[in-house]
Amino acid sequence: MRQSKLFSKTLKEAPKDEKSVSAKLLIRAGFIDKVSSGLYNFLPLGYRVHKKIEDIIREEMNNIDAQEVYLIALHPKEFWEKTNRWGIKEIFKLKSQSDKEYALSWTHEEIITPLAKKVISSYRDLPKYVYQIQVKMRDELRPKSGILRTKEFIMKDLYSFHYSKSDLDNYYERVKNAYFKIFERCGVLPFTYLTLASGGTFSDYSHEFQTICSAGEDTIHICSECDFAINKEVKSEFNRCPVCGNNNFVKKNAIEVGNIFKLGIKYSKAFNLTFKDENGKNKTVIMGCYGIGLGRLMGAIVETNNDENGIIWPEEVAPYAVHLIKLEDKEAIEKISDKIYRDFKKNNIEVLYDDRTDKSPGEKFAEADLIGIPYRVVVSKRTLSKGCVEVKRRDEDKAELVKIDSIVSKFRF
Repeated sequence: MRQSKLFSKTLKEAPKDEKSVSAKLLIRAGFIDKVSSGLYNFLPLGYRVHKKIEDIIREEMNNIDAQEVYLIALHPKEFWEKTNRWGIKEIFKLKSQSDKEYALSWTHEEIITPLAKKVISSYRDLPKYVYQIQVKMRDELRPKSGILRTKEFIMKDLYSFHYSKSDLDNYYERVKNAYFKIFERCGVLPFTYLTLASGGTFSDYSHEFQTICSAGEDTIHICSECDFAINKEVKSEFNRCPVCGNNNFVKKNAIEVGNIFKLGIKYSKAFNLTFKDENGKNKTVIMGCYGIGLGRLMGAIVETNNDENGIIWPEEVAPYAVHLIKLEDKEAIEKISDKIYRDFKKNNIEVLYDDRTDKSPGEKFAEADLIGIPYRVVVSKRTLSKGCVEVKRRDEDKAELVKIDSIVSKFRF
């Protein structure tokens, strides 16, 4: 992509109404656009990152045998009445022209469970694992911290259906391990902790994945020995770590980037989701659910991967692999820069090419640091005099000269 054609602009100053680091940097760098409180457009750079996160999640969900579906976002009222949840205040509600009432997709248990009833009738149909990556809409009273808490967002929600509690327990561990892989690939694992939390109306406890950040709304207590964490809402129940028995904890602010619940039979009972076992006896299907908010994860990545100059994207989620910068508007430099750009594209190396002629070298370098693409490749009169280009990693100070003929091979990851 030629930067002169990019559908976004960087800002010199951070927006005054945003407090979180991620919101300030993502807006300044032209990744997202604020429409109003809790509502953000994703611009091309931001949507590329969002899609990279989506691809990672999809790959890891497929690796644990989950099948992808796409469920409706407009939910008939009667589905929510079945579970006595129509009264939830955060649900956006509307009426059709014929006065039929609907909810906008606050969550999807009310839709996936009756769907599963059409597929599951025997023990031979179990277990089943299905997931989607779909929009959620919640009437948050106090949306804040940019895309860390919004009214509209994309979520990956996985639902599992089981014939026994032990089968659910086994799959629960598989999902837990898949989540660790996702957060590692997204660059937040060093700052992300498996956290014991309240199970709400489903069970005694659930688990959250909490990423340490100053903008975090949650408080977690991290075991100093094994790194297991406990959410403050259940900490009073534990004087010692339930994993290793240690009684020394460190308190941190954190943001929840994922959660996993053992739903049990709450929703299957409401919709009479049953199966016949080996003896022909009717039993209730046992369920689990597992969520990740993609926008929130993107915000958490920026919260934990930045410096005073801007964002530092981990390579797997970066909008582009290389930021190619042409410093002077001279024929020889332009010719070489254009050729490198074409060669990168020909070899499927994702590249943002700063071909603009109205920006100074200093402005180009400042914007490159702000945008945070992992590698910067600079073509200038000085580098061409040596038959080279300058290559620098965003997270390192030192640059190196690389021969022009070798530059493509350097980025064949």
